Order: sequence, then C-alpha cells, then structure tokens
Amino acid sequence: MTTRTVSRHPMPWILLISAGISMFLIWLIYLRTPSPTQAGWVAILPAANALFNTLCACCLTAGWVFIRRGNRVMHIRCMLTAVALSALFLISYVTYHYFHGDTLFTGQGWVRPLYFFILISHIVLSIVTLPLIISTLFYAAKGQFASHRKIARYTLPIWLYVAITGVAVFFFLQAYAA
Repeated sequence: MTTRTVSRHPMPWILLISAGISMFLIWLIYLRTPSPTQAGWVAILPAANALFNTLCACCLTAGWVFIRRGNRVMHIRCMLTAVALSALFLISYVTYHYFHGDTLFTGQGWVRPLYFFILISHIVLSIVTLPLIISTLFYAAKGQFASHRKIARYTLPIWLYVAITGVAVFFFLQAYAA
C-alpha cells in the first residue's frame, strides 16, 4: 500500500488504531489486576484528569467560538491545545488505572442509575470520539477543510460531552467512592 493510498483512505488505519487503544483500555481497567506497587502520588491523578477534561472542554468551546468568528489561528491553537490536554488525560488515566485499578461507585438510590447512565454514555462516546478526533485532525492537516468541517460537526459535541461527563464522573466518585 502506498502513502498515496493511505492518505486517500485513512479510515481503516484510524479505526484500527482507535480499536487497539480502546481494547487496551478495557483490558487495563476491567481485566488486568492492578499493580501491587503502592505509589502515593497516584492519588492526585483523578483530580488531574478532571482538570485536564475541564481545560479541554474550555479549549473546545473557545475553538468553536473562534472559528465561528473567522479566527483560524486561534481556532487551531485552541483545538491543538484540546488534543494535547486529551493526550495528557490519557497518559494520566492509564497511569492511574495501572496502579490503582477500577474505582467502585457505592452510591445508592436515585443517584446510582444516574451515575451509571453518565458513566456508560461517557465510555461509549469516548470510544466513538477517538476515531472522530483523529479523522478531524487528519483532514485539517491535509488541508481538506470540507471533509474536516463535515466530521468536526459530529466530533465537537461528542468530544465536549465526553470531557464534561468525565468531570461529572470524577465528582460522583469523590462523593460516593468506597
């Protein structure tokens, strides 16, 4: 397969990479035994993750406002910052789950189904948004702005939802963790 073919048809590669990352995260969180090593500094990572998601949501919103106003330079800066924050989140998230494993939610009553609705929608949409983010970046980098805009219309609201619900999950766990 030539480079030209890959650049014309990126979706199989994007989907393959996204599926690999998603499968790794499912294994890490739900199937693997956490590391027996106790690292005290790991306790700050959930708060750092919430901060990364909050800042990412702010950058996504600002990037959308800038592009609506025609300011491409600031749009690009905001969106690349959002990507960097999401990458920092992912590194921190993997590190936390490597050492700590899954965090149990102990809330009862009406809050329990609410939490799990938010958590499950967050997880499912985070899996969906990964190939969307990569595709949106790919088309922007290639200067294929018509394709970029078509995908970005779906990427932005889903990515924003994932970032915001990630923060909500953090606060639920802080309030009701075992």
